[in-house]
Amino acid sequence: MAATSAHSIPADQIDSTFKSNYTDLISAPLGSKIVSFSDEWFAAASNLITKTAPISRPGVFVHSGAWYDGWETRRHNTEPADWVVIRLGTASGKVAGVEIDTAFFNGNHAPEIAVEGAFAESDEEVAKPGYSGWETVLSKQECGPSQRHGWLLDQITEKAYTHVRLLMYPDGGIARFRLYGNAVPVFPADTSAIFELSATVMGGVATACSDQHFGTKDNLLLPGRGKDMGDGWETKRTRGEHVDWTIVRLGAAGEIDHVVIDTAHFRGNFPQKVQVFAGAFETDPSHDEPGWTEVLSPQKSGPDVEIKYQSELSNVQGKKYTHAKLVILPDGGVKRFRVFGKRV
Repeated sequence: MAATSAHSIPADQIDSTFKSNYTDLISAPLGSKIVSFSDEWFAAASNLITKTAPISRPGVFVHSGAWYDGWETRRHNTEPADWVVIRLGTASGKVAGVEIDTAFFNGNHAPEIAVEGAFAESDEEVAKPGYSGWETVLSKQECGPSQRHGWLLDQITEKAYTHVRLLMYPDGGIARFRLYGNAVPVFPADTSAIFELSATVMGGVATACSDQHFGTKDNLLLPGRGKDMGDGWETKRTRGEHVDWTIVRLGAAGEIDHVVIDTAHFRGNFPQKVQVFAGAFETDPSHDEPGWTEVLSPQKSGPDVEIKYQSELSNVQGKKYTHAKLVILPDGGVKRFRVFGKRV
């Protein structure tokens, strides 16, 4: 049975509640996809899963009306609710919480919302009229104009879902939809197979960092090489001796085979050197926790380059690690941090 009991999270606590503990399972950079929708007359449903924060363009009009960075449907819906069906960016996921942002929708915002989940073999299955596999994840909740709303489920859902349906009662606009939870990956059947232990789609989570002034730590674990500096991890400029770091909880405890550090698009602001530590911990560690082991000594970095480190690694053979720590000296930007290995 799906968990439906939840409590509201104040807007200024949404990030601290969710972002270092869970994955946004429907983030577009993960490969999430809009499957179907009831209506998107004024603004496209695909805006809901945009990674970046919503923006406003006052006075800008398009054919349908005022331009909005979000999903907006026609007025006077004759059905109880408008809806959009979204395929998760991970193979499946268990849901811990929901965020609805109605930024810049004031007077045309969604009055109420609800979220349902389903586990389906294909997009076509959930897109069929009358599909009956939906289960309530978050019961109907009230929304206000131009603000962030967060709800933490009293317990993470027992079931994993492949698709979710956002219901908007009866119509209106929503800027962003975030679905926080744990990825439920599909691991290789061959236990000796090498795969990306750190990837978000395999359950990897960036749990902490020293700084993320220009770009967030979560971007490090996304698939692909990104499109610009905006979808990487970048820290502020420093003076004198300094190091910045990010800690990653691996999706599965494993023996590390190699790591990849990519500085794509960081051409004048890449780190001087990179370094990697790993450890086996029962809970998420702090950066100075005893138990970190250096597995990659400081290596000279470069601009806009993807480098694989394998022969340079030490202390990895026969060792099981649950976490990895990327250190950059002294600061700068990194696009992706990938830890490859086999499950132990």
